[in-house]
Amino acid sequence: MIQSADLPAKWLDKKFDYRFSDESLFLAAVTHRSAGGRNNERLEYLGDAILGFLVAKNLYHFFPTASEGELTRRRAALVRRETLAEIAMELDLGAQLKLGSGELKSGGFRRDSILADSLEALLGAIFLDGGLTAVEEIIDSLFHERMVDAAAGELKDPKTRLQEYLQSRGLSLPLYEVTETLGQSHEQIFRVSCNAADLELSGLGTGSSRRRAEQCAAANVLENIDNG
Repeated sequence: MIQSADLPAKWLDKKFDYRFSDESLFLAAVTHRSAGGRNNERLEYLGDAILGFLVAKNLYHFFPTASEGELTRRRAALVRRETLAEIAMELDLGAQLKLGSGELKSGGFRRDSILADSLEALLGAIFLDGGLTAVEEIIDSLFHERMVDAAAGELKDPKTRLQEYLQSRGLSLPLYEVTETLGQSHEQIFRVSCNAADLELSGLGTGSSRRRAEQCAAANVLENIDNG
């Protein structure tokens, strides 16, 4: 999927304001084992450890009264495969991956496990290339919003509440679609629609990330349900 040698610098500049000194580390981080040669498995191992450590450190300071058990649960939620895949999709990391022909044909660049592992590998590569401070700044930028949301209270977020509402009634899950993207790559605004087809309800949301826009759209659908 990688088209040119200068792509890593361009993509990382847009997403992280970071440039690799050794771009071979980036290329290894985005190379799945199915592509053969040097791949991202060792970098994934390293990135997993670094991510766990830095998220644990941030949670320790972010929730000063939380017990060990609560901190452990919060860390597990933040570094689980689904969360990492969601972040990778927000970054469009799948478009940077180098996969073997079989994985390409089966849509491996959209698979949660591959996306999550590749994100961890990328963090490991940045650590080796730029050191702990560089990777800590990037992890802070990726997870801060999610920690703020968690700190705001224990109420479930709108997407979760809408999903549980529909599932409890045997209805199909909502469909989210980005309808518009505005602004420069580093200051984008997303507009997302949420369609609950079985209820014949839809909602629109706007946010500085796709995730925030989806939450806003889901909240609008929940409001329509409450007002119905």
